[in-house]
Order: sequence, then structure tokens, then C-alpha cells
Amino acid sequence: MALPLLRCCSCNRPVSILIRYFTSKSFSANRSRRLASVASAVCGARQYSSERGRHKQNQKVVVIGVPNPFIWCRTRIYLFLIRAYFDKEFSIEEFTEGAKQAFSHVSRLLSQCKFEALEGFVAKDLIGKLEEKCAQLPLSHQRALSAESDEIMYTTTGDVGIYYDNSGRKYVSILMRFWYLTSARLPDESMEGARIFQAAIGGEGERPETKRLLTANYEFQREFTQGVTPDWIITRIEHSKLLD
Repeated sequence: MALPLLRCCSCNRPVSILIRYFTSKSFSANRSRRLASVASAVCGARQYSSERGRHKQNQKVVVIGVPNPFIWCRTRIYLFLIRAYFDKEFSIEEFTEGAKQAFSHVSRLLSQCKFEALEGFVAKDLIGKLEEKCAQLPLSHQRALSAESDEIMYTTTGDVGIYYDNSGRKYVSILMRFWYLTSARLPDESMEGARIFQAAIGGEGERPETKRLLTANYEFQREFTQGVTPDWIITRIEHSKLLD
């Protein structure tokens, strides 16, 4: 059932369990947290390196995106409303960092077909659909679902929604978009439109490793109705050319 758009309201400040879990020191102490700088044209760049023996070389990847002006403005307004009426301490920067860790963790579980482990992170009705889709994917495509934290090149907010249902329950959804590199071997004909990069990671004379730049959309939703457990949960997962 479609949910009507926001009417301004107020409720107690929520505790984001899912996002706080993925930004906790115990989970992310050993993970890279380098975030690409964002220019006025919404550019992202990250430098990654690999080392074999005594040889070490760096490769730079730049991801450039031009946002839809209408969606950009609407997103900023909704983020303001979230802070004003739902959570005064909400930070899109903190949320984004937690969403990146959640994306890396959930995508790894998907690639390993560990669907039972997704409970608590992904909506129950979505888990069943993902299991059916992943069962039809070849092994190479399953491997390409996994996104390591240090291979996420760029992250941005796709859209933000604030809704009521007919019974007055309040919801906030935030769509996050990720660009990540994978070294999984994928047939060219099935990955039309996917960007390809080559990174020299070995010594002279060695064949450079080919990496593909893939995209994924993950939607996080939280119910802000008073008295409801304050959890963010993933309600939508899309991996372009892999899991639509």
C-alpha cells in the first residue's frame, strides 16, 4: 500500500541500532575508513594500492556523478526535517559511514549465500526474494556481489523519503548508492555498461589485474512510531547487471 507523504510531527529521539553497530569500534577497528573528497560536481576519488613481494604501485580511480538538482534539493529538505522532528542528533555523515559498513557486510553474506545471517539486517520478505535470485546466478556473479570496504570508491545519498501509513505509523527511508571495484571474472557480454579499469599490482612483466567498477543501491528504512524498536533495516537491494 502506498504511503502518503510527510506531515510534520515529533517523537522521541531514536537510537540507530543497525548504523551504530556498523560504526562501533569493535566492528570497524581493522577496516579502512578513507572517504573520497567530494567536489562541487560531486566527484569522488580514492587511491588504492596492492603489494606483492617488494613491489608496490598505486592506481587512482575517479568517479564523477552529476546529481539531479530536484532530488538534491528535496534530499536536503528531508534531512533537515529528520533532524527537526525525528532525531536532533542525526548526521548524514555518520549514517553514510555506517551504511558503507553495512553494505560491505551484507554484500559479503550475499556472495557467500549465507541468507540466515542476513536476519536482523535485511527485511524478512526481501531475504526470500534474494535467495531465489542468487540461486540463479553463476558463481562469478555471486562473487561480484561482495564489496570490500577498501574497494568502495564512492558513496552518495540517492533519495530520502518520510512517510505515514493509514494508521499513522511513521517511516523514514534513505536510499544509498555505492560504486565499488571487483576483480571477479565476469563475461563482457553480460556486463554491458560496466566500467573496466586495469591496475598493475605486480612486478614488471606481470599481467595487470583487471577490475570492474560496479554499482549497487541499498535502501535503509526505520519506523519512527513511538514505542517501536528503533532499528534501521535494509528493505531494497539492487546490484546493477547482477541483482536487479
